[in-house]
Amino acid sequence: MSRIFVYYSDTGNGDAVASYLKDKGFAVRKVIPKKPLAKSFFWKILQGGFLAGIGAKSPLNGFDPDVSAFDEVVIGSPIWNGRLACPINTVLEQTDLSEKKLTFLLYSGSGAAPQAESKIQSQFQSAAVLHLKQPLDNPAELTKLAAL
Repeated sequence: MSRIFVYYSDTGNGDAVASYLKDKGFAVRKVIPKKPLAKSFFWKILQGGFLAGIGAKSPLNGFDPDVSAFDEVVIGSPIWNGRLACPINTVLEQTDLSEKKLTFLLYSGSGAAPQAESKIQSQFQSAAVLHLKQPLDNPAELTKLAAL
């Protein structure tokens, strides 16, 4: 079975997951927004949280939405204001995920994201959702990925 991890990472949590999954045989595709968030942590939280709250999408640099060569797609997103990050909203809009085994990995400070999970379940009823609490700072969280 061919598997790919498509993810966004601003603080390194997604990169930690990508490194782990790459070692497990996943192809990895990182999403890069054309316009990065503010550099200041405070403004980054404010900007990202507001934009995620309104369901904004981010234009992406060179993103290839074609996942037709893969049987399983794992989407990784930080949680902003309880919601998926804006670059991942763009991925979901541009990528045909029908006929794929689909899993979402949500990484956040709290380890929970009920609003994001609710949106995922309404859009992708058969998708699995796995929450990771700051995997960069808590590498033990990566053991949850053994279920993939």
